[in-house]
Amino acid sequence: MSKPRFVISCPFDTYSGYGARARDIVKAIIDLDKYKVELLSQRWGETSWGFCNQNPEWNFLLGHLAKPNWQQQKPDIWMQITIPNEFQPVGKYNIGLTAGIEATACKPEWVEGMNRMDLNLVSSDFSKVNFENMVYEKKNPQTQQVMGQIKLTKPIKTVFEGVNLDIYKTLKSSEIKNINLKEIDEQFCFLFVGHWMNGDLGHDRKNVGLLVKSFYETFKDKRGPKPALILKASTGVSSYISRDQILNKIKEIRKSVKSSNLPNVYLLSGEFSDQEMNELYNHPKVKAMLSLTKGEGFGRPLLEFGLTGKPIMASGWSGHMDFLNPEYTSLLPGTLEPVHKSAANAWLIKEAKWFKVSEPHVGTTLKNLYKHYKKFLEKARKQKHFAKSNFSWENMRDLVGTILEDNLPEFAEQVQLQMPKLELPKLEKLK
Repeated sequence: MSKPRFVISCPFDTYSGYGARARDIVKAIIDLDKYKVELLSQRWGETSWGFCNQNPEWNFLLGHLAKPNWQQQKPDIWMQITIPNEFQPVGKYNIGLTAGIEATACKPEWVEGMNRMDLNLVSSDFSKVNFENMVYEKKNPQTQQVMGQIKLTKPIKTVFEGVNLDIYKTLKSSEIKNINLKEIDEQFCFLFVGHWMNGDLGHDRKNVGLLVKSFYETFKDKRGPKPALILKASTGVSSYISRDQILNKIKEIRKSVKSSNLPNVYLLSGEFSDQEMNELYNHPKVKAMLSLTKGEGFGRPLLEFGLTGKPIMASGWSGHMDFLNPEYTSLLPGTLEPVHKSAANAWLIKEAKWFKVSEPHVGTTLKNLYKHYKKFLEKARKQKHFAKSNFSWENMRDLVGTILEDNLPEFAEQVQLQMPKLELPKLEKLK
């Protein structure tokens, strides 16, 4: 008896958040040892790829690449890991997995894509609830007459992004071998990790521009030692152009702040392995992580960083609320506002809203983190224990296994045909 054939189309070989998500899900399904897993490698935007060759621990995934003729036989299970408007049913049973949604609404095409699948998986309860609550009028494109509703009719489940606890963990200073911050003189650094996306100041999704400006404004003219801000950021494109674009944005913000005594902002660019990211999180100069994000499908770096036992300050809304315990982290208040036209993209619509952080609370919390660090450190250690206990990769794998077991149909056993041995009559000499 052979295992059900499970074909997965995803960007597992890319340096991207979707790539990391895909690798973890694929590994989980392989680890369940119940399916014959075949992979179709897909690009993810303009992010670079070749991740598996550069990271030997993931090289095994390349051994699961589907053969060119994979379509000659219909897969038992088909999974796509991408944005929902690209979902297409190919197998006997079809699963769509997306990171989710960063705002309160998306284009109807996303819901229609999810309705083409038998099961949909998202990274957070925040995304699940938003998809479940979306209702659109279906109109005749010629007459604009309302013909019904577009809403989610297919099952949707939450599968959080589990963290590998063998990689993301507390390190001693002596264990940090690859990350050298010797060019940074400051001994107290805040850290941001993520893409600096399109949008005017205060309107890009990750809200990096406002973070930089708030940091400058909070610590300008401060006497004595100042903290620094480290940005591990790109525009989503791995190139010198990306680095130059971000440096120019920082310079413009710096010019807008009226002071000749400003703290330093540093930019880290380039691709980091998981081990290097954990070393960065654990570096003794890195004291806390900051995020003024307007919306996250999940917010993976915040979960990873929390496993160091260091403080986190983040917006109090969207996907990361699933794993950031409000008792152990500094969650900032705010209100919802429409997505600004400068940040709009192919899947965000004008009706969508996302988070606008309360700026006065940003400055106050930054000052308190710097001044009363030990107090915040005590809470952060509790966040570490909370995340470690509930959001490991093993827990995620088990959840995937349970969901598949509960939802997949029975597939006909594929038995290899064996010809019976024929007992031929013995040749006899005629007399």
